[in-house]
Amino acid sequence: MHTVKKIGKRFWYMTPYAETDRPILGMVVGDHKTLMIDAGNSEKHAQHFLKEMVKRKVTHPDIVILTHWHWDHIFGLSALTKAVSIGSKQTKMEMEKLIPLSWSDQALDERVKKGTEIEFCATAIKKEFTDNREITIVLPDLTFEKQIEIDLGGVTCIVQLVGGNHASDSVIVFIKEEKILFLGDCIYPDIFSEKENYTIHETLQLLERLEAFDADTYVLSHWKPISKEEFSKEVMMLRTIAGYTDIFKGEKQKIIEHYEKYIARKLTDDEMATITEFVNGYELLE
Repeated sequence: MHTVKKIGKRFWYMTPYAETDRPILGMVVGDHKTLMIDAGNSEKHAQHFLKEMVKRKVTHPDIVILTHWHWDHIFGLSALTKAVSIGSKQTKMEMEKLIPLSWSDQALDERVKKGTEIEFCATAIKKEFTDNREITIVLPDLTFEKQIEIDLGGVTCIVQLVGGNHASDSVIVFIKEEKILFLGDCIYPDIFSEKENYTIHETLQLLERLEAFDADTYVLSHWKPISKEEFSKEVMMLRTIAGYTDIFKGEKQKIIEHYEKYIARKLTDDEMATITEFVNGYELLE
């Protein structure tokens, strides 16, 4: 189900599992402290990662960073009792809203009907928590507003709020000496609106913030680590489609025609989906 891999000298990660929406979990190993990135979508998820780390002689984390408030990144925090948890102030505020909620099938189905939850997340929660649905929302111990720097001994992690359409509280973790930028979900579209979408301003602002980091490897939570070259291609696609969406005022066919001419080939399914998401975002703000 999962595979554990290592990048460089200091960074371990466990691959995602799409069936129950488990994202990548990361571990940065310093000389003095160990830092875990994201808490997992359940206690089982978090505990599995810790067991795999012990096999590789990596100690339990001293610190856990939450990249944003979505359930699949925070539900495992109740299992990480020995670690100091850190999230942005926005993340804590969003997590507080989850505390009074019930996670029974009936409650999830009701929220999907009302439009306050999406079917995708409700289904994944039911699959991840088949036997025991006792979910405890644990708030982060420490919060920050914009950026913090953590010295683990021999390796430094810069944690910065970057926002984006997927979650306005998204933070990234830059593992400075390893030149690894853990993106979490920040580069993904908004999946919680009626139509999945990117908005022009938010996307361009996010890309500027991400490009300020001198990284060689970029970790996308529900996919895989990618190279600087692959990331640059993703940035080019997002920036170009955003530009055409602005120029042609969300007119989908014109955006398709001009982007296809720009890349001199037929569009991929991913590019077509991205154009649709920008058009949705443009219409949302109209």
